[in-house]
Amino acid sequence: MSDNDMRRLISETGIVPKKSKGQNFLIDDRVAERHVGYADIAKTDRVLEVGPGLGVLTRKLIEVSDHVTCIELDSTLTQYIGETYGDRIELIEGDAVKIDFPPFDKFVSNLPYSVSTPIIFKLLDYDFKKAVVMVQKEFADRMVADVGSPDYSRLTVNLFFRAECRILEKVPRSRFNPAPKVDSALVEIVPRPAPFTVKDERLFFKITEVTFNHRRKKIGTSLKAAGIIPKDADLPYLDARVESLRPAEIGELTDAVYDLRHQN
Repeated sequence: MSDNDMRRLISETGIVPKKSKGQNFLIDDRVAERHVGYADIAKTDRVLEVGPGLGVLTRKLIEVSDHVTCIELDSTLTQYIGETYGDRIELIEGDAVKIDFPPFDKFVSNLPYSVSTPIIFKLLDYDFKKAVVMVQKEFADRMVADVGSPDYSRLTVNLFFRAECRILEKVPRSRFNPAPKVDSALVEIVPRPAPFTVKDERLFFKITEVTFNHRRKKIGTSLKAAGIIPKDADLPYLDARVESLRPAEIGELTDAVYDLRHQN
C-alpha cells in the first residue's frame, strides 16, 4: 500500500488514524512482505494479528495461512476489515490487552506503542511457535538489551527467561502514515525453555518487577520496602542494583528468598 493508496482509503472510508490510539499505518508493501516472511507461516498455522488497522499485513497473512484471527479495538476499522476480508478471517472486536487470546501458532502484529508492553507480557503467557512484531525502535532495544545498558529492564529479563529474542531490521518512520516521531523495528520472539531454573517462577517475576520499578535503589531496600524479605535478611546481592545483575543472578536471589521463606 502506497501513501497515495492510504490517502485514497482515508478519503473513501473516512478512516483517519488516531494519535490517541497510537495508530500509525504501515504503507510499505515490501516491509509488510518481509514481516510476514520472517514468521515462516505454514497453511495450517493459526495466525493471530493484533491491531490490523487497514489490513496491510492481513492481506498478506491470508495468502499464507487458512486460519487468521484479527483483534481490533476501533469499531470503524473493525467494520472496514470485516467488509474487506469477510469469512477469510476470524474477526474479534475488543481490547487485546483485556480479552483472552484464541489459540494460535504464530503472532504477527504491528503493535501501537501504547500497548506494546502489556501485549508482549501477555503474549509470553501463551503457548506459541513464533512471534514477529513491529514495535518502536527504542522498545525493541529494551527487548534485547544487555545487563548494564540503560535499556536493560524488566521486559529484557522476562523475555530472556522465556524466549530467544532478536531484532530483525530497523524500519524508518517514513514507512508509516502518519509518520511517528521515532523509527520502528521488526523483532522476532521464539519461545524456548528457560536457560536456568528457579524454585518459584512467580516469585522470580515479582522480584524482577519490584526491583526494576526502583532500579536506582539497592535491591535490599526495594525488597524490604515491598515486604518480600524481612528487614534483617542477609542474602546475596542485596547491596547491588538490579541493573547490574544478569537474569541468572536474579534467579539466584530468587532462590535465596525462597529458601529463607521455607527454612522452617
